[in-house]
Amino acid sequence: MPNELDEMTGPVNEAGRDINVIEKQLPVKVGFGSTLFEIMLWVCGILPGLIFLFMKIGAANYFRKLQQKIQADASQIDNYLEQRVQILQNVAPLVAKAIDLDKDVMKSVAAFRGGSLPDADRNAVARSIDGAFGRLFPQVEAYPELKAHAAIADAMQQNNYLQREITAARALYNDTVNQWNSDLFDWPTKMIVAAKAGYTTRIPFTASAETKAKAREVFF
Repeated sequence: MPNELDEMTGPVNEAGRDINVIEKQLPVKVGFGSTLFEIMLWVCGILPGLIFLFMKIGAANYFRKLQQKIQADASQIDNYLEQRVQILQNVAPLVAKAIDLDKDVMKSVAAFRGGSLPDADRNAVARSIDGAFGRLFPQVEAYPELKAHAAIADAMQQNNYLQREITAARALYNDTVNQWNSDLFDWPTKMIVAAKAGYTTRIPFTASAETKAKAREVFF
């Protein structure tokens, strides 16, 4: 039997294909067959019914723990974002003292002052921080004496480090979300529990259209 997908001779889209994360949460639903399955377990005897009951209790506890794991992973991303905010707040005044810094940069810094992240989703916050750094550091690059400033050079290194950590934290968050989404449809135990609890799939991290467009630019 030939391979259904043959990478050597199959149809190829020469133009390529871009992909996007679908912004949609899917509810878990079970039909009458699942209800009949549970009834038949009790009909077969008390023991099978009790065993499945305890299995459902275990599945419910598992989902509660996994939700906490997702929360912890999301919080880790927020921690790194807040550290980048602190770097931005520390370095922008130093640069502003040496050059006529873009007013939009200082507005971004002022928006983050107050000890906490803005009241918005973390993707929007990340885009705002990226934009501020994107306007700040090119100006630093144009002034060799600023690049030699120890505090500014250290801030640039910390920013690069934190950006890598944010990427890793997002990958971990996506792994946990993928685990959640997969387990929701693990029939019979987990799927039945998820349907009765009204759980839905979760949406993984999504890069903005602006970020995806920049990734296609020529950097060198």
